[in-house]
Amino acid sequence: MFGKLLAGFMVVLIVVVAVVLINTLRVSSLQKDVASIKPIDIDEEQVANHLAEAIRLETVSQGAGLPIKESEFSRFHRFLLTRFPLVHKTLSREVINNYSLLYTWEGSESDGKPILIAAHMDVVPIEDDTQANWTYPPFEGVIADGYIWGRGAMDMKSSLTGVLEAVEYLINDGFAPTRTIYLAFGHDEEVGGPNGAAQIAKLLKSRNVRLEFTLDEGLVITKGIVPGVDKPAALIGLAEKGLASLRLTATGKGGHSSMPPPHTSVGRIGRAVARIEDNPMPTSLALPATQTFEYLAPEMSFLKRAIIANRWLFNWLLVCKLEATAATNALIRTTITPTMINGGVKENVVPQKASATLNVRLLPGDDLDGAVSHIKDVVDDPKLKIDHGSKPASDASKVSDEKSSSFAMLHKTVLQVFPDVVVAPGLLAGRTDSRYYQDIAENSYRFLPMRLGPTDLKRIHGTDERISVSNYTEIIRFYVQLLTNSK
Repeated sequence: MFGKLLAGFMVVLIVVVAVVLINTLRVSSLQKDVASIKPIDIDEEQVANHLAEAIRLETVSQGAGLPIKESEFSRFHRFLLTRFPLVHKTLSREVINNYSLLYTWEGSESDGKPILIAAHMDVVPIEDDTQANWTYPPFEGVIADGYIWGRGAMDMKSSLTGVLEAVEYLINDGFAPTRTIYLAFGHDEEVGGPNGAAQIAKLLKSRNVRLEFTLDEGLVITKGIVPGVDKPAALIGLAEKGLASLRLTATGKGGHSSMPPPHTSVGRIGRAVARIEDNPMPTSLALPATQTFEYLAPEMSFLKRAIIANRWLFNWLLVCKLEATAATNALIRTTITPTMINGGVKENVVPQKASATLNVRLLPGDDLDGAVSHIKDVVDDPKLKIDHGSKPASDASKVSDEKSSSFAMLHKTVLQVFPDVVVAPGLLAGRTDSRYYQDIAENSYRFLPMRLGPTDLKRIHGTDERISVSNYTEIIRFYVQLLTNSK
């Protein structure tokens, strides 16, 4: 009897091993075979100086409802008029809601669907007491050590001026598009974009504009960040997670701290936050994360390729690996992050009320009701109140089509300009202006070909924001090639 069981086990094992090997060996590269192109000549010193000049203009979004420095945005508009004369001679320019800009480059043929490239001119403020930590002052636009330094160098004046440099170059070179190209530059993306991109999208919709695709900020070219991939990985965002803010509030008896009740409002909030952190929402390895691994698996070692190619057997192991780092964990679940906690006015007074703010990033396929239900279940405190924050919630975006001709064109463009990279679809954990245009666009992509290593991620919205002059030149070349391929 034992012999038969052992023989049966061996047969099953052989079959499983055979299936794993066959599935692994069937994995083939999804990278396009692209002929190399000769890089265009760009005056690196000139374009770097233009970006540095843009950085010196303090187009800061302080926060929702807070005033902006109107004079800085007006100066930024004048800077664009001065530095990109051919753009302003050739394209039509509309000022939307006082500060945002919409450029239209009319195509020569009416049957091709237009495209839209988005960027934003506003930047986040500098945190209090951190200016001294910058190598160079954040709004001086210093060019040094091969980098352009300052707030907005990465997010995202390098994209805005980069695409205008590309259009200026193409006009000077005699290029004329066959399809219409829109350039949409919002002024309040950093506070949600309600007065900028939202109004541009509303205007285009009123004109019955239908776009083939939009391209906005988002994912980048990473090096040493994607586990198992040695080459730089250019990740093109097919979707972005939704965003919501929730507030937990506990109320209870106050009084003197020398005679505390068994459970204070502060204690209940503390327990609630701990339970939320200890019980995250379940993982969901679905689109577009699965597409990311399909594209990257052929570039990995045999063992890693085997795990991804045989998810039916190793899905648990893949999920464990992805949960191990914050960046990859965000790809496979809705995250609920406690970010603020409030309660109490004096060290010897038991507060009657305490609260915590939760930042919720919704995975495509999840919704806010499901997140709230999860929170209620794990907190298990029926007296705890859950309110929506002051900012409106937004669902995750729709997932764009990785098999579309527009994605294929983007894939081709990236490899033409960056032959050293591998390209893959991806999911953006943050939020962009793209969501405002998705109702009038067949597909929305989120990608800026900025090269980032592990130490660069903290510079975005942080101290010592910078971009290398060579990479900025590559960004301009990317936009030139993209517009050329879009013709």
